[in-house]
Amino acid sequence: MELSEIQSKIYEIRGYKVMLDFDLAESYGIETRVLKQAVRRNLKRFARDDFMFEVTKEELSRSQIVTLNKGRGSNIKYLPFAFTELGVAMLSSVLNSNAAIEINRGIMRAFVAIRTYLDEYSSTSKEITRIWERVKALEKTSEENLKAINDLSEDTGRNFDDIYIALSELARKQKDISEVSGSPRRPIGYIRPKEEE
Repeated sequence: MELSEIQSKIYEIRGYKVMLDFDLAESYGIETRVLKQAVRRNLKRFARDDFMFEVTKEELSRSQIVTLNKGRGSNIKYLPFAFTELGVAMLSSVLNSNAAIEINRGIMRAFVAIRTYLDEYSSTSKEITRIWERVKALEKTSEENLKAINDLSEDTGRNFDDIYIALSELARKQKDISEVSGSPRRPIGYIRPKEEE
């Protein structure tokens, strides 16, 4: 059985990565009832939830099992057993056949491959989170710099306004002085007044 085919039959229920009894039975080439009987006869081996548990109707209806296995999920007569990685490993001791042992090896590889992928994804995810934090810090710094520039522009604008007001005042005063004295204003620069020519 192909690794990708096994991986497609691994679901997440109650926070565990699990395989369901009907998929395992199909992989082993036996009927689901035979697998369940073997498990019930050796229930002590699977007594804890981290090995095996029975899926509830609610879990079955809200999980991806029904969607992925159209018809199978809705035609399930009895609620399936869900086997974790530990439970699948334990099955090889219950189903003591060469075929079961060989299939279990493939299934264990699939579980390991999924765990490895999730570990790699997790480290990539952490790196992406760090990059986003840096981007946010740069955005904050840029916003602060932009605000400082805007504040500086406002201050500079106010200073120019003050300069224009002062120049306007000086020009008005000069005009007032010229009007009071009656003499025309002398030009600035190298141009000589007409009287002097």
